[in-house]
Amino acid sequence: MNGKKGLTLLILFMCALLVSGCLRAPSKNETENEPTRTQQPEGNTVLNVLTNRVDLIENGVFQSYADRFSELNPGVTVRFEGIASYASDIMLRMSTRNLGDVLLLPNNIKNEALRDYFEPLPDELFEHVRFADFKAYGGIRYGLATGASTTGIVYNKKAFERAGITDIPTTLDGFYAASEKLKQAGIVPIYLNSGAQWPLMTWGEDLVTYMTGDPDFLNKMVDSDEPWKLDNAWGQAIELVKTLIERGYTEPGLLNNQWETSKKELAEGRAAMYLMGNWVIKQIVAAGADPQDIGFFPFPYDNSPKRYAPLSPDWFVGISKFSKNKELAEKWISFFVKQSGYVDDSGFLPVDEQQQPILTQFQQFVSFDIEFLERSVPDDQLLDISTRAQISLWSGDYIQEWLAAPDLGAVFAQYNQRWKEARALNAS
Repeated sequence: MNGKKGLTLLILFMCALLVSGCLRAPSKNETENEPTRTQQPEGNTVLNVLTNRVDLIENGVFQSYADRFSELNPGVTVRFEGIASYASDIMLRMSTRNLGDVLLLPNNIKNEALRDYFEPLPDELFEHVRFADFKAYGGIRYGLATGASTTGIVYNKKAFERAGITDIPTTLDGFYAASEKLKQAGIVPIYLNSGAQWPLMTWGEDLVTYMTGDPDFLNKMVDSDEPWKLDNAWGQAIELVKTLIERGYTEPGLLNNQWETSKKELAEGRAAMYLMGNWVIKQIVAAGADPQDIGFFPFPYDNSPKRYAPLSPDWFVGISKFSKNKELAEKWISFFVKQSGYVDDSGFLPVDEQQQPILTQFQQFVSFDIEFLERSVPDDQLLDISTRAQISLWSGDYIQEWLAAPDLGAVFAQYNQRWKEARALNAS
């Protein structure tokens, strides 16, 4: 993309915020804690909100939102339940209908099934909002995006300085060279957070989508019996990660969940980089980093001059179909996404096209010559086949298995066989 086109895209983005992964995957605070609940007062109407952000419950940020909401709605108290392993645990909760009043919509549920668990949301909630039809079926919307993000390398500038890195790497070879310098300086070059599993989606579903320049790359897997190949984007992405591991550029103890530890390591410069969404920047600062020491640049996944980056919605929030406080729940959703400050507090890009991003590191990111790709809605057929094949997309668990496999081609063959059988059953 030439400089003129890049500038035009940047202007359009900053004015209108053309805002894809997480299914981050969504932003996330994935720890091993038990669900965290706020206390229920007596004599009030209580709105029960399920969330993955255990950290924002524990540090009081969510309570500050609740207090302001109660001022606007006297006699109402918001009670939060933090679920650390949200992606997996919420699927179990759905079978019991124990979903509170407001919750984040699971990423692995087909849009067709949304009507069985969630209440339709009014059109006025979606005025000037991006990703409005991501969680919709039959023209009815069930989820409002809580934020947007892009994915890139979040890094500690001081760590780069100590390792003698003066230029931001813009090619994969340059990225490997920078990682070697960091390793020689006694700094962990990059945290995969393989033990936590979910961060691996940034190296899988997220990466293969934008490195190809095709936001429908994942949806096109439904047309193939062998979507995983060494010579396609999947093979390129996983071999890249395996190279980082083999060269000692990643954290030790890859099987341990070190998510919380890694944020402190990166904040203090003992580790240098994440491949992650911009939402993690605020969490690194909360772990003790000086905001000026944290930077953000596009991931150089190959040596070509063309560079793509994704634009993705984060988790979507909706109303439980089984809630007895649906009108109040709707008020909370509108307040939480549009008024509470959650988007800025969490380091997201706004989903409201009338707002501009304030994250300073994002300005560095867009200074590079990149083209943004807005994420496509996952096809229900993709989710059907992956469910039948027992392949949990966007979870990171199977990528953890691939990274440990001595023969990537052999493990791809096993997964392709499962996919082929599931695809045949889905077609019958």
